[in-house]
Amino acid sequence: QVQLVESGGGSVRAGGTLTLSCAVSGYTSSYCTGCMGWFRQEAGKEREELEREGVAAINCHDVTSYADSVKGRFTVSMDNARQKLYLQMNNLKPEDTAMYYCAAAPRVAWAIECRDYRNLESWGQGTLVTVHS
Repeated sequence: QVQLVESGGGSVRAGGTLTLSCAVSGYTSSYCTGCMGWFRQEAGKEREELEREGVAAINCHDVTSYADSVKGRFTVSMDNARQKLYLQMNNLKPEDTAMYYCAAAPRVAWAIECRDYRNLESWGQGTLVTVHS
């Protein structure tokens, strides 16, 4: 079973930068498969899955996909061992304030499909990002 633990959230002024990390365990395969994504959700609405926005995703070939709202500001990446997922967030805006979750979809090949919460099988507990003006 895949386990995911996010870290790196915090409070930052608008225009600032944060990098989120997600430690991945139990996700091993002898061949390239699957994808991972970063999602965000307004704090307090964790039970409302339809409110969960897929902001960035990456597949095992390092093909990425981004929501229009973060394109050009956020960068998703993974380390070579596929044990750490990152989300570098530049030029943060107050509207980026949310709980951020990493998620894994071992059987989904396309990064864009990894931004649809219905395709993700495993989720972390989330890390809170607050951007103040």
